[in-house]
Amino acid sequence: MGPRLMRRPPRYVHGFIDRHGKPRFYFRRAGFKRVALPGLPWSPEFMAAYEAALAETPRIEIGASRSKPGTVAAAVAGYFGSLAFATLAEGTRRTRRQILERFRVEHGDKGIATLGRAHVERMVNAKAATPGTAMNFLVALRALMRHALSVGLRGDDPSAGVHAPKYRSAGFYSWTEDDIAAFEAKHPIGSRARLALALLLYTAQRRADVVRMGRQHVRDGLIHVRQSKTGATLAIPLHPELRMVLEAAPAEHFTFLTTAAGRPFHPDSFTHWFKRKCREAGLPRRASVHGLRKAACRRLAEVGCSANVIAAISGHATLREVSRYTAAADQVRLARQGMEALTRTKTGKLA
Repeated sequence: MGPRLMRRPPRYVHGFIDRHGKPRFYFRRAGFKRVALPGLPWSPEFMAAYEAALAETPRIEIGASRSKPGTVAAAVAGYFGSLAFATLAEGTRRTRRQILERFRVEHGDKGIATLGRAHVERMVNAKAATPGTAMNFLVALRALMRHALSVGLRGDDPSAGVHAPKYRSAGFYSWTEDDIAAFEAKHPIGSRARLALALLLYTAQRRADVVRMGRQHVRDGLIHVRQSKTGATLAIPLHPELRMVLEAAPAEHFTFLTTAAGRPFHPDSFTHWFKRKCREAGLPRRASVHGLRKAACRRLAEVGCSANVIAAISGHATLREVSRYTAAADQVRLARQGMEALTRTKTGKLA
């Protein structure tokens, strides 16, 4: 038998053979601390440490020492290097960094102590045409001000009392049963697209958690999830449909879902890939990854599950969001009961 072909290490992993002939591997990403990884690439202990480094490693802020003390630039750099920023979910860190980097480019040379409420109101109002952008900016700025207060750069919060434009949105489009059926008809069991749909629909998890799932997370008929956004640990019973799809999926990779090259998906690239699969199935342009999380919660509500039961599966931190699904399901159920009582007949769909 010929020599065994070694798989390429995961992204950001660098390895070498030390002077004792022992292979050593490190997680090395620009701006992040270097972390030694145990074992060999793709082994369970290696991937556990790799995932922790990828998700949890605090950023070392580059350029902080070059910023003039007391400036907006220095405050932003300090916040990026703070524990408060490091403990945010990866997606939140990425979004907040983008917002505050733009803020630093525009106002970095100004004193952080000179920022007043009138300035904040003008900046927020300048984004009024896109209420979501205005809200995200205000949230990021408030986090920066909390940091400035904690380190003594300010004695007050100039964003206090400032309100973003009212933002009314139904949120992400929730998949209908027809959408799900159309996707399944286009992408049969055994395809990567069908595997992605099943994982999203039958676990009700976010994309960042779904792309990290692998066979090592399935034990005793449960799929174990540690949510990257909330830190919550969940154990979700395997739905029979999901079990059937998983049994038809390849078993040679560490994660269920991989790119065409066999590597784990980054959440953003997974979103773009899945969007293309939705278009191939003829779904509305609004259909997206997160819409399946909503569809999963809707299904649970429609079979009579309480908000607490839904949250036990989806991992929502509060019941406010899941209560919307139960309220909608209750409205339909009660309205149907009322009409049936009034007409003394069973209500149903139009032919």
